Amino acid sequence: MTYPEFFKNIETIKLQDDLSLFLGAFEDGIIEFSYLDVVKTAGHSCPTVLGAYLMTLEALKALYPDDIAKRGEILVEFSERQSEGVAGVIANVITNITGACTNNGFKGIAGNFDRNYLLKFEQELNGASARFTRKDSKQSVDVIYNPSSIQFHPSMQALMQKCVQGNASSEERVEFGKLWQQRVEDISNNIDVVIKVN
Repeated sequence: MTYPEFFKNIETIKLQDDLSLFLGAFEDGIIEFSYLDVVKTAGHSCPTVLGAYLMTLEALKALYPDDIAKRGEILVEFSERQSEGVAGVIANVITNITGACTNNGFKGIAGNFDRNYLLKFEQELNGASARFTRKDSKQSVDVIYNPSSIQFHPSMQALMQKCVQGNASSEERVEFGKLWQQRVEDISNNIDVVIKVN
């Protein structure tokens, strides 16, 4: 499997999951996610998928500065509807990492490990992209991610149009993909997620 080299340069996210420990999936319930992992589950790499990953990474670092983050113990909120814009795409990435679900997740065992109602939409967030809250301490952080300052390559729009219309050559399709991922890499190197501790 071949993929852009910069995927390897993005910091991984480590969590401890009591459900994984209970069911013997991972030693000590320790799970580590890479950007490559979420690209596999999303099926693509784009500024939105990257942003969801980076927001989660930075939020968990802020919420658990001295401890490993607890998977399944984090509430995540958005101001948008689930079907609005890219909210659903972002939520899917965050769900894969944190385990947080709306009402379609694991329902628990004997009252433990319930992952439902940890993902909420149409919440008042005062301009934040998302809010992450620890269930145990109730501490929360707001995160803001805005990659708009990183511009597209000048030829990318024309190449995209040709690809979508089916008029692009194989070389042009490859070039479009390279330029697309170059922008994602540029965002990963130049855009910081803003964290506000509540």
